[in-house]
Amino acid sequence: MSYYYCLVHQRVEPEAGCANAERLGPYATEAEAEGALALAKERNAAFDDPDDD
Repeated sequence: MSYYYCLVHQRVEPEAGCANAERLGPYATEAEAEGALALAKERNAAFDDPDDD
């Protein structure tokens, strides 16, 4: 089973949830999906870091 983090409802949901354009994922566990926003923030910071070669 896959889990997603819904950006509209601000919660974890199963595969049969909102449209993919409105959520992050898939994630293997509910716990991973709960951390989706933190992971996205980390990845964005790493991408935006000009010192990272």
